[in-house]
Amino acid sequence: MRTSNLLFTLLFFFILSCQPQEQSSESTTNMPSSTDYQDLVALFKEWRTFEKPPLREGAPDYTAATFESRWPDFLQMKARFRAIDPSSWPVDQQVDWHIVRAEMNGYEFNHKILKPWVRDPAFYKSLWMARSDVPAHEGPTHHMTTEIWTYTFPLDAAAKEKLLGDLRVIPPLNEQAKLNLTGNAKDLWVAGIRDIHSQSQNLKGILDRPGVQEDADLVSAIQNAVTSTDELTAWLEAESSSKTGPSGIGKDNYTWYLQNVHLVPLTWEDEVMILKRELARAWSSLKLEEHRNRYLPELTAADSPEAYDARAEQSAQSLMRFLEKEDIVTVKDYFDPALREHLGGFVPADRRNFFWITAHYDQRPLYSHFYHWFELARMDTEPHQSEIRRGPLLYNIFDSRNEGVATGVEESFMQAGLYDDNPRVKEIVYIMIAQRAARGLGSLYAHANEMTMEEAGGIHSEYTPRGWMKTEKELLIFEQHLYLRQPGYGTSYITGKYLVENAMAEFARIKELNNETFELKDFFDQLNSIGNIPISLGHWQMTGLDDDIRKMMESE
Repeated sequence: MRTSNLLFTLLFFFILSCQPQEQSSESTTNMPSSTDYQDLVALFKEWRTFEKPPLREGAPDYTAATFESRWPDFLQMKARFRAIDPSSWPVDQQVDWHIVRAEMNGYEFNHKILKPWVRDPAFYKSLWMARSDVPAHEGPTHHMTTEIWTYTFPLDAAAKEKLLGDLRVIPPLNEQAKLNLTGNAKDLWVAGIRDIHSQSQNLKGILDRPGVQEDADLVSAIQNAVTSTDELTAWLEAESSSKTGPSGIGKDNYTWYLQNVHLVPLTWEDEVMILKRELARAWSSLKLEEHRNRYLPELTAADSPEAYDARAEQSAQSLMRFLEKEDIVTVKDYFDPALREHLGGFVPADRRNFFWITAHYDQRPLYSHFYHWFELARMDTEPHQSEIRRGPLLYNIFDSRNEGVATGVEESFMQAGLYDDNPRVKEIVYIMIAQRAARGLGSLYAHANEMTMEEAGGIHSEYTPRGWMKTEKELLIFEQHLYLRQPGYGTSYITGKYLVENAMAEFARIKELNNETFELKDFFDQLNSIGNIPISLGHWQMTGLDDDIRKMMESE
């Protein structure tokens, strides 16, 4: 009896060992090891090519069968990556290795957890009318979008053919969406209908661009795209009543994503604590500032286009003069024109959203946040020497860097004296911090599935001072929807600001230990030179301190 049991056990394990096993993403068995940085660069190029899906009827293929068929190839590529040992490299090259690691983790997370092509109708939005103020579009976006902002109308022959090619992607992609969208995320589904519906209106708007109505090929392509988009909208609306599930990814998934994709050295709980602290600090600082300024004249809003334009010019000059005169950052030739493309214009009081309310009082807090446009101009005119950092990082991995810096400089510039000529403007800065803390806090509870998107918006609205988030609902919906679609983005403004401040503190502390003088310009210039990478990596490169990176590696 014992002999037969033993034979059965041995036979069982023999058969089991013969079964095909999924290759571990960590396996480096039979992989040639490398310590050559150029092998990383070559693999990065191959990875970026692989990351783009194959085509299905002229559109990117996000079908389940295609993802599954490509999965072994991804695991093989990740194993090749893991066989590259960067430990002997200079810090900047080690940083590049971590960027590639983060992107591959992002692909794996999307494949297993986020699944925007399954859960998120807005993923299929194809038409983009304006450039994002960060390196790539905010939130998950498909791979063959139509970027109308890149076209100049009337179109020349080459541009016309390119636009026709872009527009022809929309109908087959919309049909594929009906096949792929099998998820049950109620809030993502319902809010996503709005994005697809607005695409139809924007497509019709292209018909009014110079030269379009006279071109039968363009008119036909636009009309086909409109019809297809309207059909997708109707299908989404018909299916919406059956969607009953949560849209958040849960606390554990959120923390893993933060640490292993966006390389933010925090947990869900850490972010809750930081945002609560910033919300309380912003409100209390606002009240102290109001008390201090109680005998000063109240700020008044621009009440005409002429008044707005005059203030915009004055604000732009004030900010640029401050940056240069006070040695805040090296002001490049492209800074001023980059800012001037985005000065904005007068908006009637009943149509102003939160940010344009602030801008009609004084544009400088918002223009400080427009540090974004300096960074994009730098990408355009001074591409980073590293091919891995030269373009936008995938999966919004840049958020702690770009949103954190843009939010951080609002307060940094204030503390450095930008508003010494009008202390009342400091009140706006604290209101903006409170708004971002409130909206991020709401997004955390939504991802934990402790609140619906609407309830998260309630925190966003109720905890923004002076009722400035209650005047115009579109911004509220847009922001909470985006943050539910893209984990970590809604908090990145405040947590990124925290990480930037922490990097500055360590940078200054090390200077002091070495009996060196801390120069603000030196800090910002070094930060700019590193590129649009996660702040944790920038912190490491600027200070030599890799504690956060090592800790996050342990959680992978």
